[in-house]
Amino acid sequence: MEIILKKDVEKLGYKDDLVEVKDGYGRNFLIPQGYAILATTSAKKVHAETVRQRAQKVEKERAAAQKMADKLKETPINVGAKVGESGKIFGSVNNIQLAEEFSKLGFEVERKHIKIIGDAIKAVGAYEAEVTFHRDVVETISFEVVGE
Repeated sequence: MEIILKKDVEKLGYKDDLVEVKDGYGRNFLIPQGYAILATTSAKKVHAETVRQRAQKVEKERAAAQKMADKLKETPINVGAKVGESGKIFGSVNNIQLAEEFSKLGFEVERKHIKIIGDAIKAVGAYEAEVTFHRDVVETISFEVVGE
């Protein structure tokens, strides 16, 4: 079954993508929840015109996201955490603390767009996270966890 997504759906696609899904998933979940519409011939024509008209706006958004990604990549990022005598962190550092640190530096990134690479962060040191700024702009950002 071919559908046109009306919203971003994790592990499936982004808004305005034309995707192929199993009939039951489309008919019983995506369409009733308002995540998608059936890709009929007329809907495809309307979709093509909408995408064509939005192309310039999307390109501006992508350029702005790339600019922000480049700035953030150059900025040193230190995430503070309470540390014991052995150098282990009480708890762990996750994408929420990382999003707050980005916010303090003036970069607004939603926490759901941040994915920490590797295992849970439970010690002081240098780490990396994959940040999605735009559907076409995904960067790996380095940061350091320091003791407070």
